[in-house]
Amino acid sequence: MENEMKGKVAVITGGTGVLGGSIAKSLAEAGANVIVIGRSPDHLREKLAELSQYHNISGYACDVLDKEKLESINAAIKDKFGKIDILINAAGGNIAGATIPDNSSIFELNIDILDKVLDINLKGTVIPCMVFGKTMSEVGSGSIINISSMTSITALTRVAGYSMAKSGVDIFTKWMAQEMAIKFNEKIRVNAIAPGFFIGNQNKAMLINEDGSYTERSKKILARTPMRRFGDISELNGLVHFLCSSSASFITGAIIPVDGGFSSFSGI
Repeated sequence: MENEMKGKVAVITGGTGVLGGSIAKSLAEAGANVIVIGRSPDHLREKLAELSQYHNISGYACDVLDKEKLESINAAIKDKFGKIDILINAAGGNIAGATIPDNSSIFELNIDILDKVLDINLKGTVIPCMVFGKTMSEVGSGSIINISSMTSITALTRVAGYSMAKSGVDIFTKWMAQEMAIKFNEKIRVNAIAPGFFIGNQNKAMLINEDGSYTERSKKILARTPMRRFGDISELNGLVHFLCSSSASFITGAIIPVDGGFSSFSGI
C-alpha cells in the first residue's frame, strides 16, 4: 500500500495538530505530496520545520471555516498538481467550555461555546469536503477521510457539544459517500475513522493527574477497553493508508473504530 501513496496529492486539515501531523508524516514518508492546512501561522511554521526532512510537504495557514480562502488554496493545488487524491479532515477537537463541569449540568451550558465546538468539528469537516471534494469530482477519483470519535458511538458524561458535533460528522460521512458515488464517480470514496482514547494536549488534564497517575475517568475508560491501554496516535496511520489505497476500493460510507475494542465491549 505504501507504493500506492507515491505521487498522490494529500490535503490534511488540522495538519499542525498531533493527529493530523502524525498522518502528514506517515503519508510523506510513503511518497505522497502532502499539503498541511493549519489555522495558526506559527504552528504551521513549527510543523513544517519539524518535517523539513520531507521535501514533499508544504502548507497553508487557513481557518477551515473560511470557504473563500480554502477555495484559493484549492486553486493553487490544482495549478501545481492538477488533482487532489486524498483529503483528511483532522481539524477539530473539544473546547473546554463545551464540557460540562462535574458541579454543573446541561442547563448551565454556554450556547456560544457550544456553537464554536459544533462549527469547528462539523462545519470544519463539511466545508473542506465541499471545496476539495469538488476537485475530486472533476478528476473522478479520490479518498476522503473524516475524523469521528468514540463520543459519537457512546454518550460520555459531560462531553456534550463535541459528542453532538462528531455524531454529525458520522451522518455527514455516510451522506457524502452516497452523494459522491451516485452523482459523480464510484471511485470517490468517503469514510471516517473513529479514534478511541489517546492522550493528547486537549484531554491530558482530564485523563492524567498532576502527579502522572491516571484520573478516575481514565480508569473507567481503561476498564471498558479490552486492550487495557490508551492508543498511540501512530496507530491510526495504517488505517489511513489502507482507506486511501486500491485495497479499500469497495469501502465507502464506513465509520471504522480504532479503539482497542472499546466500542465492542459490554463489560460483562
